[in-house]
Amino acid sequence: MTTKYHTYIFTTYLNASHAIRWSKGIGQAHSHTYEIRYSFHINNGKLIRFNEIENKIAEIIKKFNNQFLNEVEPFTKVNPTLENLTDYLFNRFGEELNKLNCSLDEISVSESPMRTYQISIR
Repeated sequence: MTTKYHTYIFTTYLNASHAIRWSKGIGQAHSHTYEIRYSFHINNGKLIRFNEIENKIAEIIKKFNNQFLNEVEPFTKVNPTLENLTDYLFNRFGEELNKLNCSLDEISVSESPMRTYQISIR
């Protein structure tokens, strides 16, 4: 018998610029409109207000929106790559969703329609 696994998938956007740090210097600054898709489930099966989740997520990405990522923590020390941004968001989204009795299952961050990085729980 197949077990059903119920998840929600939300999408949000982040406008920011960055420049990758390489061993021989820093690359050219450029902008992205990042598409952030995240899926989660509710731990106890009860109803939850979607705006509570969206507000918590908006608080996390607010400090990055319309900013140069290289100048915003943690990316003053961590290279602001797509992979590192996704990892940071995965950790922060997971923390906030846990407070709302939800668990993050997956996050994908796209810096263009052709490039996406994804982290999943298995």
